[in-house]
This record gives sequence, structure tokens and C-alpha cells, in this order.
Amino acid sequence: MSTRMPNGFEKLGLTDVEEVYYNLSYDELQAHEINRRECKISTSGTAMCDTGIFTGRSPKDKYFVDQPPSNEHIAWGDVNRPIKREIYEELFDITKKQLSGKKIYVMDVFTGASLESRRSIRFVMEVAWQAHFVKNMFIRPTEEELENFEPDFTVYNACKAVDEKYKEHGLNSDVFVVFNIEDNVSIIGGTWYGGEMKKGIFSMMNYWLPLEGKLSMHCSANVGKEGDVCLFFGLSGTGKTTLSTDPNRALIGDDEHGWDDNGVFNFEGGCYAKVINLDPKSEPEIYGAITKDALLENVVADENGNVDYSDGSKTENTRVSYPIEHIANHKPDLQAGHPNNIIFLTADAFGVLPPVSKLTKEQAMYYFLSGYTAKVAGTERGITEPVATFSACFGEAFLPLHPTVYAELLGKKIDEHNVNVYLVNTGWTGGPYGVGKRMSIKDTRACIDGILSGSINDAEFETLPTFNLQMPKALAGVQDNTVLNPRNTWEDKAEYDASLAKLAGMFIENFKRYEDKGGKFDFASAGPQL
Repeated sequence: MSTRMPNGFEKLGLTDVEEVYYNLSYDELQAHEINRRECKISTSGTAMCDTGIFTGRSPKDKYFVDQPPSNEHIAWGDVNRPIKREIYEELFDITKKQLSGKKIYVMDVFTGASLESRRSIRFVMEVAWQAHFVKNMFIRPTEEELENFEPDFTVYNACKAVDEKYKEHGLNSDVFVVFNIEDNVSIIGGTWYGGEMKKGIFSMMNYWLPLEGKLSMHCSANVGKEGDVCLFFGLSGTGKTTLSTDPNRALIGDDEHGWDDNGVFNFEGGCYAKVINLDPKSEPEIYGAITKDALLENVVADENGNVDYSDGSKTENTRVSYPIEHIANHKPDLQAGHPNNIIFLTADAFGVLPPVSKLTKEQAMYYFLSGYTAKVAGTERGITEPVATFSACFGEAFLPLHPTVYAELLGKKIDEHNVNVYLVNTGWTGGPYGVGKRMSIKDTRACIDGILSGSINDAEFETLPTFNLQMPKALAGVQDNTVLNPRNTWEDKAEYDASLAKLAGMFIENFKRYEDKGGKFDFASAGPQL
């Protein structure tokens, strides 16, 4: 066990700390998890923990301290709620009191594989599996790097503390996740969920980097043997993880990336995958990554440690975190050059968008800002038809700045590096959900292969009316090229035209929020027109 104390430990403001466990090894962490009865061990040797009553993030309990100069940059609203400095100070006192007089874990890690964009992060907590989670998800410093480690930002996780005065403070609940940008501190209370730490740092990178002219992105990334880089953006259920995992291409990362003057780089040193209904045949890489040093959350297992991945009785959001080294075909330095291709994934349950279309720069910015996918009917009571979902930049919940800041940066980089951008629909064809069928994975793979090989650029294109999208008429590997024009797949063409117009209206209505943020061009003009 490390006997070294963290550099500058006294600056944390904790008192009477009983013992400090500093950057423990995986073996040491697992021993703590077992001895403290925080975790059980599965048959694969993986630690299994429960995250308590919170099995997901608490977005309504996230706040930024309202103070200059950061309050001039933050896009205040439902995503970014303000909190007064004096209330933050009270919560910080509660946090430090909870962590004082205890045995605590300190993890010093990096976020950002690019040395020019990297931040040093210190996490302080009293739960062993949370330290394990941090070790999995962030970039692990060498022993030499730890010698001179000085944190740029500190996260205090006092998950066992709550704000009993939250009503008096005017807050949503007794849970709090607060960011103090000027003091470079974040505090967490009332929720044990590990994802708060991961997404909290992602939110901070989404604040820091764009102000330096660097793009932060909620996407996966891979690189081919010739060094060609592809980014995959997409909301949950669109196939982002599945399609970016390619035996012929090295994985740079599965979720969070930056794009600076040197190229694309992973923010993280691990992966955080959903495991509900995990099937070793359809997702062998993730299944194979669930071994010793990985950490399973909220799964159901029998007394012998056999996990039932189909059991969602605790939550449908069962997860595993693991070091990226558990994926055999990954890029060891977690970075590569500038992208050649960008793919926006959508699962269009209305069945009206083409399997693949090539976007202009202006369209790329429009669809990036829209961040569209559709939930299928039946996922919630009373829903009988698909529901459109729009999440700016495919990750609105984690954007402290206005979405147009990220979109304009994307447009600038597309111009600078001559990047091709495509919209790929992994959703329905031949009709909406319940009538049509899901796009075949074989056809989707053929579209992706055409993009990656560049052969799509040799195709003859036609235009999708209303949306003005350019669709190839034929692509190698597609079983039936008529599927490339979605109108061809519908029996009732008039019904297709009506559904197309209906979806266009949803896009137009959603985009009204950007009417006063047009920037250097009219974003809306690149979208559908009725």
C-alpha cells in the first residue's frame, strides 16, 4: 500500500483524518471493497457494487456557483442552475465535515490524453468502490507523475452527507452536485452514483476547452490502420458504441473526446458501458472486458457470483466500468490526428430519414445543434407513436456554454481540416415503429464502410425533399439499394410524405430556440423547409 501523502493535502481543509489511502492499486482497492463489505465478487473476478437509491445521475440537483467571470459564459437554464456563493459555502462546510475524522481515499488522475489540453484532477471520497470507479474511468498517472502531481481541480465526494436545509436554500432536494469554477472545486452530497464524478469532469472540460478554442465532444472515436480518424456522435440507442467498435480499427475512446490543434484525444482512460441484456455474441468486446479490475454496478447475481444480465429489477441502467486496456484493439496513447469523417447517428423511429446522407458544413452544424433521435412507442405509458428527442450537440445535459459555441467550433474545424460529415439513420425503414422494420445492421455497416473507405463519394446522389439531404443511389454491400431512399420502402407514399413533413415540423419547432443565436450564418436555413 502507498504510504505517500498527496502533495498539498493540507489544502483540502479536512481535519482529524484518520488515514489516507492514496492512489491504491487495483488489488488493494478490491481488498478494501471486500473487507468493508461494499462489493461482492462475480465468477469473472469482477467487483459488484450497488449505488444505493440513485442508479443514475441527478440532473435537477446540479448547480454552478453564480459568480464572475464564469457567470458571463454559462448558459443558465434547466441544464445549468445557479446557486449563490453563500449557499455553496454552507454545503462545502457540510462536505468537509463529512470527510473529516474518517479514513478517506484520494485519487490523483488526469483527464485528457493530449498534454496540451490535459487537466490534473484530485478526487476525495470515503467509499472504496468510488475510488475504484475513478481509477477505471480516468487516465492513470505513472508513479513518476504522481511525485510532482498538483491538482488543477478537486472533487469532494461526500455521498453520505445531505443538505437538510435544502428547502430553505431553495434547492431541488437534499442532494447536491455543485461546481465552483473560480475555486476549481466540485462537491457531491446525497448520491452515491459514480457517474456524477465522470460526467462532472466532462462538464468542466466542456467549459474549459471551448474558451481555449478547442472542441469538447460527447462521441466515440476510432482510427484506421492508415491513420484515418472517425468520430461517432449519437444519443442512447443509436449504436454509437457498437458501430465504433470495429475489429479493423483501433478504439480511441467510447464516450468523451477533445479536438485541439494536434487532433482528437480521449478525455478518459476507461469505458462505462450499459450491461442490461448484455449478450456475448452481439457485444463480445464489452462482455470480454468484464474481468478482474472492472466494476459492475447494480447487477443481480446469485450467491455464487453468476450475473444475470437480463435482470433489471434494480435498474435498467446496469453498468460496468473498466480500464480501456480491457479492450484489446485500442489506441494505447488514446489520441490520433484530425478526423477524416464525422458520423451523426440517429434512430429515427418515424422511418422517414435515409440510411445515410452526406451533409454540407452548414447542415452538419444544424444537425449537431439538433442532436435528434426518436424514442419508440410503448417505452412509457400512454405513448402510442414515436417521440422525437432533441439534445443539443448530442449531449446537452453536460454543456455549460451555449450550444452554438460548440457548433461554431465544429464548423470552423470542418473547414480547417476538410472533414466529411454524414447523417446515418440506424432506426426504422418501410414505415414507423410498429409498421416498418429496424434498419439491418448489415446495411448500416455497409453505409459505415462506404464512409470509411471513401467509396460513398463516388456514388451518384439524389435529394430527399423537404430536408434537402443528399442520398447515394447505390452503395456496395447494401442488400437492396432501394432502401437508400426511404420513400421507396413505404407502401403508402402519401403517408410517407405526411410523416416526412411532420418530422420536419418537429425539427423547425425545436430550432426556434436558436433564432437569436444565429452567429455568422442562419443555422435554420440548413434544416428542413416546409
